[in-house]
Amino acid sequence: MDSSDLISHPEVILALAERVCPSLNGPSSFRLAAALEALDANLDLDHFEGLADVQAGIQEIDRRRVEHWTRVLAGSDVRLVTVLDDEYPTNLRMVHDHPPFLFARGTIERSDERAVAVVGTRKPSEDGLAAADEIAARMAHLNITVVSGMATGIDTAAHRGALAAGGRTIAVLGSGLDRVYPAANRGLARSIEKSGAVVSQFWPDSGPTRWSFPVRNIVTSGFSLGTVVVEAGPTSGARQQAEHALRHGKRLYLLRRLVSAQPWAREMADRPGVLAIDDIDQIVADIEAEVTESDDVLI
Repeated sequence: MDSSDLISHPEVILALAERVCPSLNGPSSFRLAAALEALDANLDLDHFEGLADVQAGIQEIDRRRVEHWTRVLAGSDVRLVTVLDDEYPTNLRMVHDHPPFLFARGTIERSDERAVAVVGTRKPSEDGLAAADEIAARMAHLNITVVSGMATGIDTAAHRGALAAGGRTIAVLGSGLDRVYPAANRGLARSIEKSGAVVSQFWPDSGPTRWSFPVRNIVTSGFSLGTVVVEAGPTSGARQQAEHALRHGKRLYLLRRLVSAQPWAREMADRPGVLAIDDIDQIVADIEAEVTESDDVLI
């Protein structure tokens, strides 16, 4: 199918996402992203195994539904950043389960390739909050973007630490941009938009759900070069993100006191690609070496 026969690609993406993968998760999301990239290159979808439902979706686009969402986006400050756009985050594009698009407020910049996720529990200790704040501030001073999930606790401390240090931070929501969760962080979201970005793979009016936060963790990991877990229990989203980071081939840093306190962290610390660290300087030195190496490759 020739993409020139279709409506503009953002509209196609909206329509296909609605039909093919309304949860924007896992294999469906990957299949859709692959189809969109094929369409952009004017390739025949018949060459891609398992994409028959995508082709059917293109043929059955609900134009009225598409036109509605196009009007809504045109009249708001929310941007649709698709996998076909240059603005789509480079690190995220490289993971196999990247979403086909993000809704964004604020700006996503090339410098955000130098990004590290700082995540942890919603019920941290005072030491954990202080560590998240300090890690984020040190990253900001190195012009490394701090990525986190806007949750209460460690995530909030990381965002605030980066902002207070004058750095960039990206908040990845588990809800739509018009339904910032928790509501107490709406002011924080507005502050982040001024010097970074708030992004979500969910429709702007989507509320938080039990499944949307685990899906959010995939994006938070994919957006970053690596993940720092400050404090986290065995069933926490931060532990899930640690698993995603390893599957994505990212660096994973576990604070030593977390390894000492949590059996899951002790077990994970023995896996390849994981560093149990005693102090923040170890993270900073390792990430600085990685981003310097990345810069050399780009040059």
